Amino acid sequence: MSIDKINNYDFGIVGLGVMGRNLLLNIADNGFAVAGLDLDPQKTESLEAEASEGHRIKVTTQVKEFIGVLQQPRAIILLVPAGKPVDMAIASLVPLLDKGDIIIDGGNTYFADTDRRFNELSGMGIHFFGMGISGGENGARRGPSLMPGGDRKAYERLRPIFEAVSAKVIGEPCAEFLGNGSAGAGD
Repeated sequence: MSIDKINNYDFGIVGLGVMGRNLLLNIADNGFAVAGLDLDPQKTESLEAEASEGHRIKVTTQVKEFIGVLQQPRAIILLVPAGKPVDMAIASLVPLLDKGDIIIDGGNTYFADTDRRFNELSGMGIHFFGMGISGGENGARRGPSLMPGGDRKAYERLRPIFEAVSAKVIGEPCAEFLGNGSAGAGD
């Protein structure tokens, strides 16, 4: 189930509640290696038990370990409650990130907070996306609609994963880049 080589995981998820765990399993179902971080050991243990044998999943409660297994540029989605928890998650990640890494907020954040984080992180050379995720827990597991807003060039790092895991309508993925700054269903 787990391969622990450094920089070997395609994507990272912070927050392994209902949405995080379902999106993580969806990404793994689509053939990507995905790392998950949650400070609650019960959530990481439960997810490890649920993962299929063929999944390439690494879950941990340690930020440094989580960052260390992600390929560069790192792509990390935050699925934590909006507001202060997002700022706390970002603050725990930033000291370990490099210029060009990507943080995506997938948690129904107020657009002004998204814009503020976009500007703050841009100044550090870190790409920030606000992303609406439609479809609830079933969509996260079987195919959500994804609406990211951020840097167009950085989106190309995310595109293959987002298009693979999203819902499909007449064969077309329900994942669309929506421009710079805040975007999506929750904004």
